[in-house]
Amino acid sequence: MAVLLSQLIEGLPSARVIHSSRTEVSGLAYDSRAVRPGDLFICIRGFVYDGHDFAGQAVAKGAVALLVERPLPLAVSQIVVDDSRRAMGPLAASFYGYPSGQLRVVGVTGTNGKTTTTYFIRSLLAHAGRRCGLIGTVVQSAGRGDAPATRTTPEAVDIQRLLRQMVDNGCQAAVMEVSSHGLVLQRTAGVEFDIGVFTNLTQDHFDFHRTFDDYLEAKLKLFRGLAPGNSPLKRLKCAVVNGDDPHAEHFIKASQVPVITYGFSPERDLWASDVEVTPGGVRYIARSRDQTVEVRLRLTGRFNVYNSLAALGVALGEGIDLEEAALGIRETVVPGRFEPVDLGQEFAVIVDYAHTPDSLENVLKTARSLVKERVICVFGAGGDRDPTKRPIMGEIAAELADYVVITSDNPRSEEPEAICREIAKGVERHGRTPFEIIVDRREAIRHAISIADAGDLVLIAGKGHETYQEIKGERIHFDDREEARRALEERL
Repeated sequence: MAVLLSQLIEGLPSARVIHSSRTEVSGLAYDSRAVRPGDLFICIRGFVYDGHDFAGQAVAKGAVALLVERPLPLAVSQIVVDDSRRAMGPLAASFYGYPSGQLRVVGVTGTNGKTTTTYFIRSLLAHAGRRCGLIGTVVQSAGRGDAPATRTTPEAVDIQRLLRQMVDNGCQAAVMEVSSHGLVLQRTAGVEFDIGVFTNLTQDHFDFHRTFDDYLEAKLKLFRGLAPGNSPLKRLKCAVVNGDDPHAEHFIKASQVPVITYGFSPERDLWASDVEVTPGGVRYIARSRDQTVEVRLRLTGRFNVYNSLAALGVALGEGIDLEEAALGIRETVVPGRFEPVDLGQEFAVIVDYAHTPDSLENVLKTARSLVKERVICVFGAGGDRDPTKRPIMGEIAAELADYVVITSDNPRSEEPEAICREIAKGVERHGRTPFEIIVDRREAIRHAISIADAGDLVLIAGKGHETYQEIKGERIHFDDREEARRALEERL
């Protein structure tokens, strides 16, 4: 594939080219270490490094053109723009032939439930005969097998490349987790969404967003960008909104397209009744204005009623029969989301990704409803992230668990002992629940499993599907599921 610079800048009206607009580009790169001969290197000003400082290295490796915010003294063609990050998405979309225009694209945003909701959506679309790609926290898939993901919403170049692969692999649809970081950092620029899904909004990412209003505004960007397209494929668009969330009205007002609301109230367009939550899954009745269907899920927890309703709302927006959609999500499972670790022991061990106050509360309430004996909760909090949620999570754990083991999560550049002490303040504030701090996560898991009695439930929260711990800039292999199995094997 080779594209002229003159073609790449068609979607960048304020761009100007230094040297030759006839330069042919065969690839895009935003990391100088990944540059190949013939690439255009995109110079991004990051939080720590400025890509302009690495342009010389990129040229030495064979870059034939640059996207810059200021002209550089290098003898290659340069596209000069005001903001290279903002320009990267449209440029990448142009390079890859605007692939989102050839797919039905669903974007899912919210604090919690994004991953599970995207899995449900992919499942029901596949059941309806529509091959669907997936971009999310756990995996990325271009329609032919899954690959581990590195971040929830990849950079714009990676998104456009994946969408192109989906088209080439015969996909008709794409479903994508859309994080607030991704929206603010313009990673989804150049993607034409057909359906926006809002799950919920609770405290998270205050290390990145200055205020809750900033966080809300970031999420709204997805819905403000929804607008009917010109082609028959892109003409019908909608928003699917959790009408039970206190912030729902913001998303409804921001949408320029029809809105489908969901929740537990008959006032919604799609609502759930007769909910039964068991250790083996969930059963409920989904009702719309036109249909009433029974929904059964392998995933358990009341929060998964919301996640599955969101997916069924997408089905309504896509014109898929609700009964067929319900069958499509029946067997859906998601790695690290209330995932059992069972070696035949007399107590339950559950691994979950819950790492925000709201998600921890949800999984603990589910755990509480499933057992008559003790709930033992093992969890920590990430370093270099919003510190205000740590004592809040400690208080929630103390309120809903019978025994709390505070441990390390991904401490990153912080001292894990200090993070644990901040969590402990919340547990102590509650005052009645016994707890201990075991900083070593492996030992914490082993200890929790060693003290569990028949009928108890051990919840290991915070990391879910993740297979590493990030400590002082280094990622060390660590999988809660593996560690739980080892601890169980030792005990059994």
